[in-house]
Amino acid sequence: MSSEDPPEFPNDGPGGPYEPDDAEGAGASGDQPDPSAGLFGVLGEMFSGGFPGAGGMPGLPGGLPGGFPGGQPFAGGAGGPDPARQIAMAVASGGSSEPNVDPLVRIEYESLLRVAELQIADRTGLQVSQSGPLRLRPVTRTAWATASVDAYRPYMAKMAQMPGTDPGMDPGMNLGSGFGIDPTDPDGDPSTAWLSGLLAAMAPMMVGVTTGTMVGRLALRSLGTYDLPIPRDDDELLVIVPNVEAFAADWSLPAEDLRLWICLHEVAHHAVLGVPHLRTALTNLLSRHAGAFRNDGSALQDQLGDIDLTSGPEALARLQEALDPEMVLGAVRSPEQEALLPHLEALVAVVIGYVDHVMDDIGGTLIGSYRQVTEAVRRRRVGTGDADRFVERILGLNLTLEQVDRGSAFVAGVVERSGTDGLGRLWAGAQNLPTPSEVDAPGLWLARIDLPDPSQP
Repeated sequence: MSSEDPPEFPNDGPGGPYEPDDAEGAGASGDQPDPSAGLFGVLGEMFSGGFPGAGGMPGLPGGLPGGFPGGQPFAGGAGGPDPARQIAMAVASGGSSEPNVDPLVRIEYESLLRVAELQIADRTGLQVSQSGPLRLRPVTRTAWATASVDAYRPYMAKMAQMPGTDPGMDPGMNLGSGFGIDPTDPDGDPSTAWLSGLLAAMAPMMVGVTTGTMVGRLALRSLGTYDLPIPRDDDELLVIVPNVEAFAADWSLPAEDLRLWICLHEVAHHAVLGVPHLRTALTNLLSRHAGAFRNDGSALQDQLGDIDLTSGPEALARLQEALDPEMVLGAVRSPEQEALLPHLEALVAVVIGYVDHVMDDIGGTLIGSYRQVTEAVRRRRVGTGDADRFVERILGLNLTLEQVDRGSAFVAGVVERSGTDGLGRLWAGAQNLPTPSEVDAPGLWLARIDLPDPSQP
């Protein structure tokens, strides 16, 4: 199965933005002022927190870095600033500078990484790196956010579709037609023609806003690269040192034990998610889920329909509220997602269950306070608040206590019936990935993979 193919599961069934010709916002003819004159300049002030009565984008200190000039920077054009990365850094740092990681801490993590590599490779039989030597970099929250934006951006970009879109059509036409606006219609209402341009510009902007905000929020609470089980493209692991140290202090955990626990956790996830057929299946499921959101056009139209942008600060404050990332990108589940979720949740549950099993097997002999650390991390993992669950909802991840227990039960059932050798058969090929029903009945999974392959003579 190639990376372009969808995963297989056995036995389961124009407008551009308006730019005024002069400071007064006159139209091209220079005589009649356009109601949308200066709109994007005003929106820039609003989103950057500078407009009276509008406090900037929620969750961002001081609003969006870089403003909203003509909508261009939010598209991440070549040579210009990357707004998603700027926003992620601003959220992660809280607007203040962070001290560098202590060099002695870096050296300790490097030595612990080697221990984790040897242990994970020996117990799993998997390659712990994909193409070169495995590296671990202890970083600040800001550095983690900066490096992680590119890993999440493709999934967020999948959501940049508005109501009634057709991927083969021009984006401006797609966005406008979703609201009954055709910017090419000579008989169209000029007082509403600006909306098509606004919506066309909003899609890339909101991708940048959403990606940056979510990655920044993840940086505030994540411990490493794989707090969320999302495959990565390189062999560099990141550990957020201030978060690890704060977690150890909050739960009275020995710092040395927690550091080794984190190294084992990161290396185990990297090894499992680096299995080619698993990586392909999971990446495709995550991408298809993110791309299958269907925006609620009527809800957004209701939000925007009665806003008169010429009525001053109150109207612009309402516009800011209406253009909330979740509203614009429209976290509305579709039938396609309902069909994908059982497969995605089953695969993620198995990954988590397998990694937890390996961790239990190794950690109990290497880490004196292993049980204490594991219980603290478990409580933290399932105790994430609703605001921080947003990115999980976009990706279709469901890291609840029930899902964790489901994966653990599957792994325990396989080991009970077939030992650790049977568990290793998970990674033998794409045909061995369990179906959702098999995750709840590990005996059925073992029976199926023991059947003769009909494609073999």
